[in-house]
Amino acid sequence: MDGADPGRGTIPVFGFPARAGALLGVTLEDMKAPALVVDDKGLIAGANGAIQALLKRTAEELAGQDLHDLLHRDRHGQMVPRARCPIREALAAGVTRHGDLEWFSSGDGALLGLSWFLTPYALGPEERGALVLLYRSGERADADSRRDGTSTSLTELDRLALLAETTTQVTSTLDVDEALHRLAALTVPRLADWAVVDLITERDEVRRALVVHHKDGALIERQDLQGPMPPVPQKSPMPLSRALRGAASSLAGPSIYQGEPDSGIAVEQHRLFAETGMHSAAIAPIRGLRDVLGALTLGRSDCPDAFTAADLPLLEDLTRRAGLALDNARLYQRQRKVAETMQRYLLPTLPTVPGLQMSARYLPAPDASQVGGDWYDAFTLADGATALAIGDVVGHDLDAAAGMAQVRNMLRAFAWSEPESPSCVVAHLDQAIMHIPEVPRATMVLARLVREDDGLWRLHWTNAGHPPPLLITHDGQARFLTDAHGILLGTGITRPRTDAVTDLPPQATLVFYTDGLVEAPRHSIDLGLNRLRRYAASLARRPLDSFSDDLLNQVRPTGNDDDVALLVLRTPALLADGGPSR
Repeated sequence: MDGADPGRGTIPVFGFPARAGALLGVTLEDMKAPALVVDDKGLIAGANGAIQALLKRTAEELAGQDLHDLLHRDRHGQMVPRARCPIREALAAGVTRHGDLEWFSSGDGALLGLSWFLTPYALGPEERGALVLLYRSGERADADSRRDGTSTSLTELDRLALLAETTTQVTSTLDVDEALHRLAALTVPRLADWAVVDLITERDEVRRALVVHHKDGALIERQDLQGPMPPVPQKSPMPLSRALRGAASSLAGPSIYQGEPDSGIAVEQHRLFAETGMHSAAIAPIRGLRDVLGALTLGRSDCPDAFTAADLPLLEDLTRRAGLALDNARLYQRQRKVAETMQRYLLPTLPTVPGLQMSARYLPAPDASQVGGDWYDAFTLADGATALAIGDVVGHDLDAAAGMAQVRNMLRAFAWSEPESPSCVVAHLDQAIMHIPEVPRATMVLARLVREDDGLWRLHWTNAGHPPPLLITHDGQARFLTDAHGILLGTGITRPRTDAVTDLPPQATLVFYTDGLVEAPRHSIDLGLNRLRRYAASLARRPLDSFSDDLLNQVRPTGNDDDVALLVLRTPALLADGGPSR
């Protein structure tokens, strides 16, 4: 741009407004790299011929479009949330940045894995924007061609950027499968045509967890080549067998597996090379802190160049970072499994109460980092009444699950000593919670259900900062039981707690739930409560188990990051003589 002749006339960029042509005409079109210019809102103001050829989109199709909405995608072809778009972040910050391996949608529907470079650019005296370059790593000129050389032809900056991006992307997830897919997307097609990951399970069994191929600008997962593998042979000199035992990285080709196989692993490797057409492969172990976790194989079938020994140090650097990420993910998933198992075992078996139907559900949080303290309980008291409780201990970890167990056990003890008054039980529990480090705060509803002499079921309850129970009649009228609502537990504030009472109509459904059923990020809880009321009313005549399952599926917000506990009961129908059934 600095070399443009100031006296030279500008050539308008075809398909863009005159403003863009006057400012960008010759200088932008003269750039050989695929380039476009966006304004401060991210709208495309100019694009040269190289970017149009790369993206297979005409100037008319690009002009005035939002770069992010039109082009930016994730590796599955879905739109990337704006808050997670690094290009938009750089544009908003007004800084120069570059990144590797973002995905962009071309005009023919293909996904292109491209590096990007953005730098601030003045569109006019008071108009700011940015120049954006999109290019293949290593500056490949032909948008459909493969890299000519090996990974050793990467510049030192490219290698450092790849390692930094691997560290950032692979270690930022605690999901093993997601980490593997990110690793494959970082290495294919940048270094190879194929990426194969074999993992060793906690039972020392081998599983071919991922086989990915780059084809027509997209990553294709070959599920037919994935699945269980034979055990690792202890003395085989074959490359994959050695890598799975933790030996150094090595090179391999189909000829190595042409002879008589020395193990089941060798048979599977012969099949892999035959099915993929790989003529050259580099294999490295994936090591954790203490054990070998698996092996990464990068293979070339379309690229004519074979891997060399000079490629192995980079591969080992990649697998070292992948090993640490997988170690962390496995450790966290193990901890989550322990917490979930503990939580499920601590949740009770529902009592059998003549005439009443009961159903309960517990769903863990969708995010592996969220193990919550939601709980429910139902038990028979000494005088024959039924105690019903639901609550939530603040926190999302093992401490919260342990705290939940202590709260539930103390609740039972206090309920037996104060069977007549839910509010007295909760007041005693509030004082006790102040001495439990694992329970900083908690919410709950405690109810006492009694069948009176007139045959009706009478509910007494108190609420300590918890979402209100929902009562649905058989004809679909729904209302929240909002009375007797007090502050949550563990605040240290002493305030009187009250009880409320209501009669439950025949065939009525009563729903106790935790906030994970109705709360969602950036949405009012009132929206969730209204959604719960509407759907519960529509399901009023469903069998109770079907009611519980459908209520969870239809009401739980998609953006929910919390666990959910649900306790539902239904009163019996009237007999022919007008009295309630027993």
